[in-house]
Amino acid sequence: MVKVLMIEDDLELAQIITDYLASYDIEVTNTDSPYNGLSMLSLKDYKLLILDLTLPEIDGLELIPKIREKSQIPIIISSARDDILDKVMGLERGADDYLPKPYNPRELQARIKAILKRISPLVKEEENIKKTDFELREDDIQILFKGEVLSLTLAEFDILKLMIQRNGAVVAREDFIYSSDHIEDDSSLKNIDVMVSRIRSKISKIDDSRTYIKSVRGIGYQLIS
Repeated sequence: MVKVLMIEDDLELAQIITDYLASYDIEVTNTDSPYNGLSMLSLKDYKLLILDLTLPEIDGLELIPKIREKSQIPIIISSARDDILDKVMGLERGADDYLPKPYNPRELQARIKAILKRISPLVKEEENIKKTDFELREDDIQILFKGEVLSLTLAEFDILKLMIQRNGAVVAREDFIYSSDHIEDDSSLKNIDVMVSRIRSKISKIDDSRTYIKSVRGIGYQLIS
């Protein structure tokens, strides 16, 4: 797993980000203390740092030069401060990217992926499809579960197809809307929850021994197989 250090004093946000990135084989270690984070850089081979600006003890902008004295680790600033001067100063002092809060965790994952690919061409993507109880037959617009065809609407097919294609990664509710031709763009996230519930019910008719679609609080869903 790719090891990432995060310095963030919003512990609830830190947990959401940690849980989301874990599904992409990114292991996040968080600390709410900037000085502790500075010390931690020498303890592990972290590949990237996610840095909040509004921190106790020292402002994140003041911390960046101290980090650069000991490490060239890529830095993504994650901050609710929208002053353009903060963004300019952060980049001038050595940050690689600036992501204003609030943001979708998927965007953070995409930016991490882009930075790591740029600095290390040898970083490999997990392309191999995991073995699963679900079989996707796109040409036939069918999904089989344990060898049995699931009776799905076109919208439900799109939702389950995306979860299968994401290979066990968490899928944000918004992603289901954007990636489907059979879900209206103005559909509410509640409609997604209803459709996922129907898919769960159809899966449980074949196997109700456990939950195959996991809810990820504040984000979306993850296929567990």
